[in-house]
Amino acid sequence: MEPVQLQRTYLDLTTPHVADACMRLGIPVRCAPADTRPLWSGTHVVGRVCPARHFGSVDVFLEAIERSNPGDVLVVDNGGRRDEACVGDLVTLEASEAGLSGIVIWGLHRDSSELRTIRLPLFSLGALPAGPQRLDTQDSPDLLSATIGQYIVTPDDFVLGDDDGVIFVPLERAAEVAELATTIRDTERLQAARMQLGTTFRKQARFDEYLAAHGSDPSLTFRQHLRSIGGAVEE
Repeated sequence: MEPVQLQRTYLDLTTPHVADACMRLGIPVRCAPADTRPLWSGTHVVGRVCPARHFGSVDVFLEAIERSNPGDVLVVDNGGRRDEACVGDLVTLEASEAGLSGIVIWGLHRDSSELRTIRLPLFSLGALPAGPQRLDTQDSPDLLSATIGQYIVTPDDFVLGDDDGVIFVPLERAAEVAELATTIRDTERLQAARMQLGTTFRKQARFDEYLAAHGSDPSLTFRQHLRSIGGAVEE
């Protein structure tokens, strides 16, 4: 899926919608650690992964940006370190000027005030004033993949981030994930609208029918029941 198409397709989809769709499709749900948060609320970013493993110097980021395409998201692997900030205002501004869609860091950032002015969506584990005081040996895989928590991501993945967190999905399955996520979103919105008009979710979900069926067949799950009637929740 091309960057512009990816942006348009996922514009009104959230990470919960996409996580639910991945579960239904049997795609591993790969989320960044729960404390990976956006710098400001209301953030929404989507794009192909542009990976970079930090080794103590910003030149790896500049090289990654040099190789990137507009619409990519710079995904920075700093090993989840909390003793140094690895991305600040200059790298963020460089990424913004190159047309990247955002930055996701498994680590810390700094220059928070400037980053809010630059306004490029950024997710990290938090902020710290101090930059790196080390310089490790750079190896060849530094621009081929990035580790985020327990997962390894590559340019064959795309990333979606919002106020609920960050999720990674295989790029080759972007279209089918979006199609199912859209169905889930629309179903949930319809259910919510009906609830606001006075129809409880229990009634919409035919919960009494489920309880009766579950009594006869304890192996029947609520999710199976919902799918059989076209409902959606907590998937």
